[in-house]
Amino acid sequence: MSLVLILALPFIGSIIAAFMPSNARNVEAWLAGLLALICAGLTMSHFPAIVDGEVVRTTLPWLPEHGVNLSLRMDGFAWLFAMIVTVMGALIALYARYYMSPEDPVPRYFSFFLAFMGSMLGVVMSGNLIQLVIFWELTSLSSFMLIAYWHHRLDARRGARMSLTITGAGGLCLLAGVLMIGHVVGSYDLDIVLQAGDTIRNHPWYTIMLVLVALGALTKSAQFPFHVWLPNAMAAPTPVSAYLHSATMVKAGVFLLARLWPVMAGTPEWTWIIGGAGAISLLLGAYAATFQTDMKGVLAYSTISHLGLITLLLGMESRLALVAAVFHIINHATFKASLFMAAGIVDHETGTRDLTRLSGLYRSMPITATLAVVAAAAMAGVPLLNGFISKEMFFAETVYVSANDFTRIGLPLLAVVASAFSVAYSLRFIREVFFGPPPATDLPRAPHEPPLMMLIPSAVLVVSCLVVGMLPGLLPGPFLHTAVQALLGDDTPRYSLSIWHGVNLPLVMSFVALAGGIVLQLLLVRRQHARPGHTPFIYRFDGRRTFESLLEALDVVAGFILELTRSPRLQPQLFLVVLVTLVVTTLPLLTGPWMQPEVFTGFDPAFVLLWVTGGICAIGAAASAKFHRPAALMLSGGAGLCTVITFAWLSAPDLALTQLTVEVVTMVLILLGLRWLPPRVQGEGEDEFPIRSAIFAGLRRSRDFIIAIVAGAGFTAIAYAIMTRPHPEGVSSFFVEKSVPLGGGANVVNVILVDFRGFDTLGEITVLGIVALSVYALLRRFRPPPETMQLPNARQFTAYEDKLLDRFSDPDPKALLPQGVMKVPTVLVRLLLPLAAMVSVYFLVRGHNLPGGGFVGGLIMATAIIIQYMVGGVIWVEARQRLHPQYWIAFGLLAAGTAAMAVWWAAKPFLSSVAAEFHVPLIGHIHLSTVLLFDIGVYTLVIGATVLMLVALAHQSLRLYRKPAAVEPQDAGPPIQEQS
Repeated sequence: MSLVLILALPFIGSIIAAFMPSNARNVEAWLAGLLALICAGLTMSHFPAIVDGEVVRTTLPWLPEHGVNLSLRMDGFAWLFAMIVTVMGALIALYARYYMSPEDPVPRYFSFFLAFMGSMLGVVMSGNLIQLVIFWELTSLSSFMLIAYWHHRLDARRGARMSLTITGAGGLCLLAGVLMIGHVVGSYDLDIVLQAGDTIRNHPWYTIMLVLVALGALTKSAQFPFHVWLPNAMAAPTPVSAYLHSATMVKAGVFLLARLWPVMAGTPEWTWIIGGAGAISLLLGAYAATFQTDMKGVLAYSTISHLGLITLLLGMESRLALVAAVFHIINHATFKASLFMAAGIVDHETGTRDLTRLSGLYRSMPITATLAVVAAAAMAGVPLLNGFISKEMFFAETVYVSANDFTRIGLPLLAVVASAFSVAYSLRFIREVFFGPPPATDLPRAPHEPPLMMLIPSAVLVVSCLVVGMLPGLLPGPFLHTAVQALLGDDTPRYSLSIWHGVNLPLVMSFVALAGGIVLQLLLVRRQHARPGHTPFIYRFDGRRTFESLLEALDVVAGFILELTRSPRLQPQLFLVVLVTLVVTTLPLLTGPWMQPEVFTGFDPAFVLLWVTGGICAIGAAASAKFHRPAALMLSGGAGLCTVITFAWLSAPDLALTQLTVEVVTMVLILLGLRWLPPRVQGEGEDEFPIRSAIFAGLRRSRDFIIAIVAGAGFTAIAYAIMTRPHPEGVSSFFVEKSVPLGGGANVVNVILVDFRGFDTLGEITVLGIVALSVYALLRRFRPPPETMQLPNARQFTAYEDKLLDRFSDPDPKALLPQGVMKVPTVLVRLLLPLAAMVSVYFLVRGHNLPGGGFVGGLIMATAIIIQYMVGGVIWVEARQRLHPQYWIAFGLLAAGTAAMAVWWAAKPFLSSVAAEFHVPLIGHIHLSTVLLFDIGVYTLVIGATVLMLVALAHQSLRLYRKPAAVEPQDAGPPIQEQS
């Protein structure tokens, strides 16, 4: 269970950090750093087993029948990445303590920081592909929060939106690819997938799966053409850039490519897609980094280039190239994070990162300059540093892996040119910032060394660059070997991490790149001073502008489509919905046995009369809606009542009870909303040709009438055919037979809702809660014009509500009694509330075996509360309200979610049920189940959602008819609209 602890600790810390006070910067930093160190220690404890070739696993059942479980898996490769994530997280937490300002919302930063750490650990330790995609998207979401940390800045908001859009879209593509891989292999378990390489490569879907997986990986690792988001993400605080954009998040894409290398590599498609994207990114990133004027801009484009180097290595059909890629992942994380820290220190102590303003900081910041020089030299590939060894391995692969004349010349040339640009921008980075004369312009702050503790994380990384560069076989050797062996198994090649391999072509290429970079930098010095920040040839291609233009184009297209399809009137929208539904449902029914005459034999005359009555009510409601809306509402209620009787007639008491309660609640809510509809004015909508207008209106009504009759009759026939089948077929018989033995309840309908299809119910109540909150939020801002109101006694209502408002603060409860309302019915209705509560609880607890359940019980309780509003008034009810509807909704979701997840402790799948039976004296046998807790969640959420919408509607009435502050004359018009 230590793997579960490694994954859970960052998320627990994220919740704790979110509730810490804003002035507890030290405590939050220590919390984040300590949790990262604990996770690193737990990860390190598994290394002896991993060295022996073991794979540490922990599995919790989730959806075992679909091959989906919560599976954590740590082999050598996952161990290496987990160590990078946790150790780097501890160093960044210490660095952020001194970088973040006391005025910043530090709890929010560390909360998102720890959430990202947990998400990244979930990606690298997932033993299930579906689970990996879930954590993959969590990294996109948490990084979005971190990039937009300074959300008052426009560039931060734009960069965060761009990163989330691109990486989130790539995550959706990855999900599609993973679903296809699971379908082809027959399992989403990573161990099974890794053994199915031949099956995947030989499948007709291979190219599609490869493209989808590549889209997910390349967007996350900022590879061409999706690299544009990374430079714009530099608006984030520097600790975020040092953690996400050098060591962890951008490495997720190459992690996935390396993880799936044994099963998807080895084909021309893999080489051209992955290798091609890496080659372009390698050269383009290095070229663009050479001309940047912002320190973090240089590091951002250099990150794209180095990730392109890793991607190109993974695209080669060589196991040694895979070894070089994994080794460069380690090296890049160390020197690039250190350089980001140096850039943050310079910005923190001088107030700027502009290379055109900075110069000669070595005099005032010697320690920072020394650390930055060593890290930049490692990035440039200077001998005796870690970057030199991995780049030499890269050169060797470009020389010895070439398969044809084009790659035999092109790949080595590309590697040398890109490395020369890498030397050029590394040299420029340290020369313009730390050397040369003192700055010609006054800096925002006088440069000086930061606190010593702020330098320690960068110093640790720089020392690791030196140790790895001089003793590569000692420090990273065992870690690299276990990681590669986890990927390749018995196919792990022999390789050497020695510093000296003699004078060979890769060594010559390294020194050519070093010399070429120095010469290139000297040639560009004069030009850069003339036109700083101007990137030749590609300066016109701005990634942010392109992204914004694409979004604007999408908005234009969406607006055009919406303009063609939308209508300000409800009638055309309903016409399209009903017509499309009618066509879609008719096509399959024409070929099935549903419409055969024998299905509709044996009609009872009383039943036919019931349906005729319901049809008359429905037609009457449609006909009278134009003249008398309350009458139309009552007639529609009559049609609903006929539906209730139909359900009871056909032995569906649960549906009948639910329909009845829904009809009551809906009737009251619509009555409250009718007052906002504009009055129908005689002659409204008539044009200068009244005869033509009348003809068109008559044709339209006839069309709608025919479609309504056909659609209603069709759905009636379908419902009757299904409910009167002589013998249950298919899944229906399964529910009937298994309701008691598997679900523990005799009420099949309730068992289906809270057990067999509990996941559907969980989603439905979640949607219901969201809808209620949305209605409440919208109505808080909605103010219909007073002239649209249809209440003739609006002034009396206004005076009545104002009197209640004046007495709202009166401690005497009797003062809140509405004037002019009979006391006896009011008292009786109030006494009805506890009785209704008992009835609702009765239906709740009996629902698993008899008609009832959480939904019915919640509607009964909500109806009782609605009656209190109708008789006692808004103010009287809310003065006695002890629990707001929002809390009812929250409790309902928590209760349902707890019931769904609590069964994990009993080693059962998600949303299973756990029951206990015992005998209580004087009460008897009691059967308790987690299903009851789930049903209680449904019960409370239905009450909260219904009452919340009712409160929103009632408050609108109260606000609309309140008198303005000024005294109105007696002959004034409608009440003045209250301004929000």
